[in-house]
Order: sequence, then C-alpha cells, then structure tokens
Amino acid sequence: MEADLLSATDGRGRLVRLMGCVKNYDWGPPGKESRVARLYACNSGNYVDQEKPYAEFWMGTHDSGPSYVVEGTGVTENGLVNGKGERHKLTLMNWIQNNPSVLGEKVVNKWGTNLPFLFKVLSVAKALSIQAHPDKDLASRLHSALPDVYKDDNHKPEMALALTEFEALCGFISLEELKLIVQIVPEIVELVGTAHTEQVLDLNEDDGKEKGKLVLQSVFTELMSANKDVVAEVIAKLISRLHVKNQARELTEKEQMVLRLEKQYPADIGVLAAFLLNYVKLNPGEALYLGANEPHAYLYGDCIECMATSDNVVRAGLTPKHRDVKTLCSMLTYRQGFPEILQGTAVNPHVMRYIPPFDEFEVDRSILPEQSTAEFPAIPGPSIFMVVEGEGTVTTSSNEIIREGDVFFAPANTSTSVSTSSGLHLYRTGVNSRFFEE
Repeated sequence: MEADLLSATDGRGRLVRLMGCVKNYDWGPPGKESRVARLYACNSGNYVDQEKPYAEFWMGTHDSGPSYVVEGTGVTENGLVNGKGERHKLTLMNWIQNNPSVLGEKVVNKWGTNLPFLFKVLSVAKALSIQAHPDKDLASRLHSALPDVYKDDNHKPEMALALTEFEALCGFISLEELKLIVQIVPEIVELVGTAHTEQVLDLNEDDGKEKGKLVLQSVFTELMSANKDVVAEVIAKLISRLHVKNQARELTEKEQMVLRLEKQYPADIGVLAAFLLNYVKLNPGEALYLGANEPHAYLYGDCIECMATSDNVVRAGLTPKHRDVKTLCSMLTYRQGFPEILQGTAVNPHVMRYIPPFDEFEVDRSILPEQSTAEFPAIPGPSIFMVVEGEGTVTTSSNEIIREGDVFFAPANTSTSVSTSSGLHLYRTGVNSRFFEE
C-alpha cells in the first residue's frame, strides 16, 4: 500500500507539504519588515507580531526546529495517506522514519533516517556573532562536554545564497592586507602589543603558510582575549578617531561597516576583530560557502541558507549569547585570502545550481518568468522545495497550486515540474549531486 501511495521508486512520488519553524533571534528585523515573518505567516497561517524580531525560517528534521507534515498531504500518524487531508502533529522526522524509502537507499546507508541537510531562510537586520562551526570530531567532543550549549554532535558546513544584497564577514584577510591593518589601525596594536605586530610585519611569502598561520593565530587570540574594560576604552578611541577621519576624507567601506557594528554592539571586541576578516558583499544569486572551523559573521540582508543538519555554533564576538573564545581561537584553520563566490551553474534555462564541496547538500535557484516551466528530474535522494515569491503549479503524479510560503518534501526518485503564468521564485535543496556519482 505504501509504495502505491508514495510511488517512491517510479519517478511519480507524492509531494508532502510541510510547516516550517520560525526563530525570533534578536538580530532579525521586526515582523512588519521581515521576509522570514512573511514567509512563515504564509506557510503556517500563524499570527506574526509586527514588532517582534523574525530571523530564521527552518525546514528540515533538526530537533531544535522540526518541520511538520500539514493538511492537504493526507498523511496519517503511521505515515500512510488517509484521503481526508486532516492535520496531524506529525514531524517530518517521524514520517521519514516510518517511510525510510523516501530518502533513497544510498542516503539511508550513509546518514540513516535523518535528512542530512537543514534548509533555512534568513532575514538579517543586525550582525550575527563572529562564529565558526566545528568539524565532526570537535562537534562530538563539545556536545559530550556541554550538551546544553552544543546541541548535537554533527559538523555544520553551510552555504548562504543571497536573496537581496547580502553582507558578511568571512575568513581572514590576506597577509598583505593584515600588514596594512596593523599599520593603520593603532587600536589593534594597542591590544595585541608591539611584539605581535612586529611578527606580522616581519612575515614574508617565503616563510611558508604554517608560520603565517601561527602568527595570525597568536594575534587573533591575543585580540579576542583582551580585558573587557581595556577593550571598551580602545574601541572608544577607535570610534573617535574614525569620526575625525570622516571630516577629512570619506571612510572606507570597512571603516563604515565597523562604525555600524559598534552601534549594534558597543564596546564589543568583535568590532575590532572585523578588521581582520574579509568584508564580502553578495548580489542576489551569488553564494558563499563556509567550511568547518572558518570564522564568519552575517551582517545584513536576506539569504537562503543550507547546511548539514546541525545547530553547533562557537561564538566569540558581536553577541549577547554564550562565548567560547578559547575554543574558537584554537579551532580555526587560519586560512587567509578572499573566499570563493559561487555564481551557480545552469542545469536548464530556468534553474541555477550551487554545488559546495560537501556531500550533504546543494541548492537550486529557479526564477521563472511569466508563462514558463522548470523541470526537476528524478534524483536518487530527497529534496525540499520552498516558494519565496509568486504563484504557480507543481506537477508530479497530479497538479497542485503553489504560492509564496509553500514548502514541500519530494521523495527520492520523484520527477517534478513547476510552471507559472505570472512569475515564481523557487528554491530547492537536496543531497549533493556528486554524492550519487561516487
């Protein structure tokens, strides 16, 4: 009976509508200005507080924000179709556990009956913390030692795909830029000391990457570990100096960004640490991927985010949350240079695919103009689709109207066609295509 209803092996699988989970972190914009709030309201039919921050919309199986199977898909408590379309408090995780074939054999063999990816929409009004995500080994140790802080034992490589212009800090600046920063930002020298500064200035390309990493690590650790009272005094000097400079010349983009950070997080060491990180601006349709143990902070804008199924974050600045400076400074790769910006690869006329170097996920971006159709061929793994704008029709074994805020799960080996008469913006995440080619 189950195979007849889901057709999970013949390319005609039934789509399952989902209700996602919203997160009201304080860096999100208020409901009246938040894309996350609008999508959540459309998706769930729930009330949105116009003044409360709405930061993240989650779609997946993570315990901290599970998705639920919703009415219209006709799925009962045991995972079978009852034909009534009644709402049940059945999590996507429980439904998948009852129907493991929907993931496909290869996915189940590697990751079990849990989705290997977590899909999100983010609306960022002020900076998130300077943070990094642990690799699998460190994640396991952190979860074991501090399970209330580090919620799971998985790594969390991730990718951000810009919906609007999107700003972020990502990875450490090059050696050349680092030498310049210690010469033009005296406040950093005041906190890390002249000995560390001289080490930076004495470095050259012949010293090798390992020596450069050790010097950068000592500088960053010294900076992040500085006394809070001293940090407050030094940042006050920095802000005063930049305001004076602004009367003589136009401040650089990074200097202007630092002033914004200080308004959001006064006297926070992250304000100074931002000088050591690459300032990245993404245009809509550009993506940034972040491996384990790489420092980053999202600053402003809306994005699609996808990651391995984890919520592990090690923070050290620009946050009121728990900070673990020692762990962060010891775990980072200290790789230098500007990050790669993904532009996507066309897989058909209306679909661009973003493939990071991680098995767990990839993301498709489909911008359909009026009177157009996009095909999503059957693949051996599961997918989650999210409608961000517009309205259209999705076709598998039947036709169904879809519109802004709709989220649906597609079982493995399900071919899907999406068409629109008025225009539609759709995003899909699934297991990395390269995983199935191995």
